[in-house]
Amino acid sequence: MPASTARGLWYVYGIVSPDMPHRGLPNGVDDAAVAIEREGEVAALVSVLDAGAYEPDSIETNSGSVEWLSPRALAHDRVLTWASDQGAVIPLPMFSLFSGASAVRELLRERAPQLVETLERVRRGREYALRVYRVDAELYAAVPSLSPRLAEMARTAAAASPGQRYLLERKLEAEQRAEMRAVSQRLVDEIVGALSAHSVEAVRSPIPRADDTAASGTMILNGAFLVEARALPAFQQTLTTLVAEHQPHGLRFDFTGPWPPYHFVDGHSHAE
Repeated sequence: MPASTARGLWYVYGIVSPDMPHRGLPNGVDDAAVAIEREGEVAALVSVLDAGAYEPDSIETNSGSVEWLSPRALAHDRVLTWASDQGAVIPLPMFSLFSGASAVRELLRERAPQLVETLERVRRGREYALRVYRVDAELYAAVPSLSPRLAEMARTAAAASPGQRYLLERKLEAEQRAEMRAVSQRLVDEIVGALSAHSVEAVRSPIPRADDTAASGTMILNGAFLVEARALPAFQQTLTTLVAEHQPHGLRFDFTGPWPPYHFVDGHSHAE
């Protein structure tokens, strides 16, 4: 248990089972020691931080600074990744701060049924993230082969007289651009459906407004999958098949993991 001080705030990284091993626990935010605070059937990964540095006004002021926020985000993720490698973990948002050990234990007691249920659910797998991007110029060229309606229009244009062909080809170009979004959505649905067959759960998150990898194309899927260890080979093989099938059509795949189950837990707790 970390030594509390008069000016200490308890920083909670996440919720784990009380039998989570403590050997090898990495240091956390501000290089503070991390300990496991147990209460009944659940436990919390905690550090004691200087209260003066983490008052609400200080966090609000400093969180806009990448230099200040980045090392703390890395430390937060480092602790949760370690925990995820050991067993089930419910990640909490950064800066989940509590007034002391009693407040942390109260949270664990009050939310125990929900927390135990969520731990059992996420224990079944690890999170893998998949982002899919659309390279517009490449998909635009492939749309007629992916849309039966446009394929028929292309055949009609090819068989038309020169005058009619020009008009039909101009109409086809306009239809291709309109159809590209519908084709993108259909392909995303097919990708998610195929991978969900090998997943415990799957979620689609909103597309970020500002994406630092936008050079890869236009993001059309920001997804996450909870995958059991025994299902991972089939999941990866299916993904490999999807990449081979859709990359020629202008889709690019960014697959990462395993991660802590950030996308498969609800907001069960909040700081006091």
